[in-house]
Amino acid sequence: MPSADVNGVHTNGHTNGHTNGHAKGFKNPSLQVTADHQLKLVDAPIREPGPGEVTLQIKCSGICGSDMHLWKSGRIGSLEVKGDCILGHEAAGVVLKCGEGVTDLKPGDRVGIEPQEPCEKCFLCREGRYNLCEDVKFSGIWPDNGTIQRFKVHPAKWLYKIPDDLTYTEGALLEPLSVILHGINGANVKLGRPALVCGAGPIGLVALAAARASGAHPLVITDIDQGRLDFAKEFVPRCQTYRVNSKLSPEENAREIRKLYGEEEYSAPASVMECTGVESSVCTAAFSVRRGGTLMVIGVGRPVMNNIPFMHLSLAEIDLKFINRYRDTWPAAIQCMSGGILDLNKLVTHKFPLEKALDAFELCADVRNGSIKVHIVDEVNASL
Repeated sequence: MPSADVNGVHTNGHTNGHTNGHAKGFKNPSLQVTADHQLKLVDAPIREPGPGEVTLQIKCSGICGSDMHLWKSGRIGSLEVKGDCILGHEAAGVVLKCGEGVTDLKPGDRVGIEPQEPCEKCFLCREGRYNLCEDVKFSGIWPDNGTIQRFKVHPAKWLYKIPDDLTYTEGALLEPLSVILHGINGANVKLGRPALVCGAGPIGLVALAAARASGAHPLVITDIDQGRLDFAKEFVPRCQTYRVNSKLSPEENAREIRKLYGEEEYSAPASVMECTGVESSVCTAAFSVRRGGTLMVIGVGRPVMNNIPFMHLSLAEIDLKFINRYRDTWPAAIQCMSGGILDLNKLVTHKFPLEKALDAFELCADVRNGSIKVHIVDEVNASL
């Protein structure tokens, strides 16, 4: 249902706060989620960068499925929205001001933003597995403000210069690409070996493109939405698609998927990247992967899944793996994009100016709109 402006307030049962027109007068427009599942566009405070920090103008920020979860459900697993928080973590921007001790960046530098700030003290950080740090600060996860705002202070250490041949749109796509770079490293995707991607959402489509670039073949992607599958086929023409039949069990769907590869066990997918987090899809993936293969679960799902085929995985020695975000991926992601190995621009189906961030979220909330990746851009040449 279209939203309406009532007495200067944008309300439709899901969003409130200032209207887009009012936001044009804001110094720092920001899109915030509240603990009671509301969205609001407000003028956020602008703070000075501290030692080792820089102030950025966020030029482009993508909307992630996790942003939608935080809005609609108020949580992702144990991560709960307990107060007002600026959303967003897929972003690129330009340096406006450097704090004390910052020597490798200067005003005017264009950067991709790694949105996590680990403690750098725990054993996991010392081992280099900083993505598993329990004391991590993550942009857009309460209480740490995210990237859907004009001005953001961020540690210089977690910023990466992007070359002139990358747009801010491509810079914002470095974050979802990083998820897949971390996942594909453990998924055992190899040149000339069959692979399967479950889920044709934004992450699944990036996984599809990355698997193709890695030489996986044959390559199949699944989804319940034929429109998404049609997009996938246009995006990676050499892939095959399979529309999941909701009337079939996961094991029955897996049998149909396997037929696309051939009759022999060796022909079945050696690597499966599950990108939905939906329990039935995880089970389908488990029955699809060949004996001795690898199932990498990338999607975020329910806290507990009770129907995973444990003994099937055990007896077939299927390597079941998981990832949490990413680590040391931005340099490789930049090389993939800048070097022409991956072109992800087609994934961006809609763009909205920062002042219309509420409209961007409303569009994402309605699956009938057919959005894949929605970007919020700030074309203003801002200054502090």
